[in-house]
Amino acid sequence: MRKITFMAFALLTLNAYSQEHFSGITTSKRVGILNGGINPSEFANLSTKYEVELFSISVNVANDKVGFNDLTKGDDLERLLFDGKGNVNFDISTAVHFPSFGMRYKKWGFGIATKAFVKASIIDLDSGLGNALTNDQLDSEIINIDNTENQRVNATTYGEIGISVARNLYQTEKHQLNAGVTVKLLFPGSYANIGLNNFTGKLVNDPINGLSLTETNTSLNLAYSGNFANSFSETDDYMKSVFGGLNGFATDFGVDYQLLNEDKSYKLKVGASLRNMGSMTFSGDDNVSENYTLTIPQGQSLALDVFDDVDGLEDIEAVLDNTGFFTMSNSTDEFKVKLPTVLNFYADYSIVKRLSITGFVQQKIGDQREDAQLTSQNMFTITPRVTFGAFETFIPIGNSEISGGTIGLGFRVGGFFIGSNAVLSALTSDSKQADLYFGFRFGFKQN
Repeated sequence: MRKITFMAFALLTLNAYSQEHFSGITTSKRVGILNGGINPSEFANLSTKYEVELFSISVNVANDKVGFNDLTKGDDLERLLFDGKGNVNFDISTAVHFPSFGMRYKKWGFGIATKAFVKASIIDLDSGLGNALTNDQLDSEIINIDNTENQRVNATTYGEIGISVARNLYQTEKHQLNAGVTVKLLFPGSYANIGLNNFTGKLVNDPINGLSLTETNTSLNLAYSGNFANSFSETDDYMKSVFGGLNGFATDFGVDYQLLNEDKSYKLKVGASLRNMGSMTFSGDDNVSENYTLTIPQGQSLALDVFDDVDGLEDIEAVLDNTGFFTMSNSTDEFKVKLPTVLNFYADYSIVKRLSITGFVQQKIGDQREDAQLTSQNMFTITPRVTFGAFETFIPIGNSEISGGTIGLGFRVGGFFIGSNAVLSALTSDSKQADLYFGFRFGFKQN
């Protein structure tokens, strides 16, 4: 059964170091396509007339139980993650940006960007249940579980092409106002979800019969698509079908206001955007979404070793149908998955000519307790920044919903940039987050 949660650990073999993607560089004074990714109105502020992003990659890992040293070692991660009591949250996500292009023309800004996303999450999973499923052990002979959350293990891959348009709406000697929109074409790849909602029951550790469930009631969602049907324990399965066929749309909206200096640079920039409003549909012969009810009365039990040999969600489906305790309520071969809609707000203030400070807030809109909802996090970041022409350095100081406080560091030299949202806190205080991003971009023909 340990393979059920292994799909959320598999990405660790990608050398993932992780919460907010591209923290610090997305609010750089050198405005590029990454800025337009958090607010499409920024395409009207591009620092050069033509912008090219050759590549960039960001990998994030965050949890609420395990420190950085254990994350990077990977030794006995399952045991450490489910040690103790309470619910466990664990999130790994990777964003890859392929060659993208942006330009300004008079008061207009335009952009086209191609991206791929790989994401795996454990959401509100009871420590005792997770310990039993992954480590085949309990901290005591009997554990009572009464979890009103929807305990989920979720993974997805998908591709995206974003087409952006922005315009300067108002400008005087002192003030400037822009607005923009991005329409995203979504290409769902693979998907998997196991959700246990309103779980009540007992975990029993019998020295003869092993681990079992009894006096249990819950509802179960089992959904899978693409490569995850046959196996979710191979890292390659996350990468083979990142881009599927076009089958979804999403939209970003954003505005920004600038208080201008005499040289047309800004003293203050304030921006807001609503991102990822949309969904994608998984359909076809290898797509299944099923809902079950599980009822195990007193005096009967379900031995957890029936799941020992499962390798994919099709195997789990077969086990469920044979136990006699699961009753299917509905099944479909087409289902929609909502993107992680978020509200972003940021403000960048120039203290003196080369020193500024940026505040960034992300508020999630979707309900991550829903089985068909990709997850996001609430977070905020304060970023002091020093800029000397082609060189820029910044220190994001943040707090995220899952991993808590972080301190990072980033640099930009010409078109190359590299940074982390948590490298300083990870090295000095063993924080529960690790991340790394880097990339290269360039522009030509100054505005």
